[in-house]
Amino acid sequence: VRFVESGGGLVQPGGSLKLSCAASGFTFDDYAIGWFRQAPGKEREGVSCISSSDGSTYYADSVKGRFTISSDNAKNTVYLQMNSLKPEDTAVYYCARVTTAQTMGVPFGSWGQGTQVTVYS
Repeated sequence: VRFVESGGGLVQPGGSLKLSCAASGFTFDDYAIGWFRQAPGKEREGVSCISSSDGSTYYADSVKGRFTISSDNAKNTVYLQMNSLKPEDTAVYYCARVTTAQTMGVPFGSWGQGTQVTVYS
């Protein structure tokens, strides 16, 4: 199982970024995939997740209305479109399989290396 995150970068408040999570080594359609983030000195927190089978989604309150998760099952890739970025969104963003997309599922198995998002003014 492998995840490769990409798309992070430096952006000013109010800006946008689109993250990608390329998955391999398992049957993508059978699992929900989640995005998580970890800021310096803080615990990793769930951001959003999506069911690859039925497309159901979940968002943490902190990102609801600003972030949009989507998946391309043909490419085994999950995306996170991040708009109206705030300094508090600064973190390393990771993806992983999760137990459910009905709520912020519990992650399990492998993690990718993450991609850094920095929102600065």
